[in-house]
Amino acid sequence: MPRGRRRLEAAVTALLLTLPGGSLSCALAAPAQPLEALDGPVGRMLVVGFRGTQARKGSRIQKAIREHRLGGVILFRQDVPSGASHRNIRSPDQLRRLTRSLQEAAPYRLLIAIDQEGGEVARLHPADGFQASPSAASLGEQPVARARRAAQSTAAQLADLGINWNLAPVVDLATKEGSPSIGGLGRSFGAHPEEVTPRAAEVIRAHRAEGVLTAVKHFPGHGSAAEDSHLDLPDITGSWRAEELLPYRRLLEMDLVDTVMVGHLYHRELDSTWPASLSKRVISELLRKRLGFQGPVVTDDLQMRAIRDRYALETTIRRAIRAGADILLFANNTVYQPRIAARAREAMRDLVRGGEIPPERINRSLRRIRKLSRKARGRHPRKQEDDP
Repeated sequence: MPRGRRRLEAAVTALLLTLPGGSLSCALAAPAQPLEALDGPVGRMLVVGFRGTQARKGSRIQKAIREHRLGGVILFRQDVPSGASHRNIRSPDQLRRLTRSLQEAAPYRLLIAIDQEGGEVARLHPADGFQASPSAASLGEQPVARARRAAQSTAAQLADLGINWNLAPVVDLATKEGSPSIGGLGRSFGAHPEEVTPRAAEVIRAHRAEGVLTAVKHFPGHGSAAEDSHLDLPDITGSWRAEELLPYRRLLEMDLVDTVMVGHLYHRELDSTWPASLSKRVISELLRKRLGFQGPVVTDDLQMRAIRDRYALETTIRRAIRAGADILLFANNTVYQPRIAARAREAMRDLVRGGEIPPERINRSLRRIRKLSRKARGRHPRKQEDDP
């Protein structure tokens, strides 16, 4: 390792090891809001997966958007629990009709998310009539200009299809060869920040040019994990390196971060009790206070076994919100729970009613989410925000 990089890593490590254990008073003050006013908008903190290639009037997903006021949905090609293909996606024309129907069901601009990273993690397949997307690993071996062209093609396709939020790019460093979640799937641009950061920056710029949001992931770094968080909780205490924070820091300095996705990752020196996605020390202290990110934080899928096998739903929601997460993702595709939107929203309301989460904390997230949704232009009609 070059001497300069060793010095930098040592400095960042020293900073991390001095993280205070006390609570962080958030810099974004929010006015008090009556509990009754939160009953509707609180659903805006939820992004949920569903089954169906249509969203007709009266369908389960349309009802969920209208009744629970979901902030967004996430689309998949395959339904993992059943093994069925074409869960939400069959063809370009079908997908345009679906996204149009979903937007029509919401009185506000709905976030329509997808994981279109490229390579192994791509929900839009050439077999269904979509453009192919190269993997991040392949782009990492080519000049940055190649990543720019690939990202422009992906972003234009997403915008044309009515998808306004791509849960990409992955900025994890591929420090462990064959990592089951990152390196083994070719999801990283490389093992070093200087390989990852410029390519991630081009991906984000290309999406912004088309009005499509992005999410850098998986904070604080998934590349060294020996386990797959879909199946278990990775312990990265002994493998994680402080330089894994550098892509986040540099992209923030360039003002190129729309949202940050926090991974289900355990690091006992960052938080000896909770995984990153449920940790106040990781989200509020490290990401917000130390790195300075004040935009929306989204959790990785809270139905992954890393979380679902360890915590009850109410505990998961309470910890995620108190940690500082703004958007709770329930992909509904590692396990299918038809009532997950209703259950999650009711749990959130109960936590506020019971005094475990102050209304001001919910309101702070809602402000971030509304600001985010105004940036998600895509190519669907503009909508005015209707929530107070």
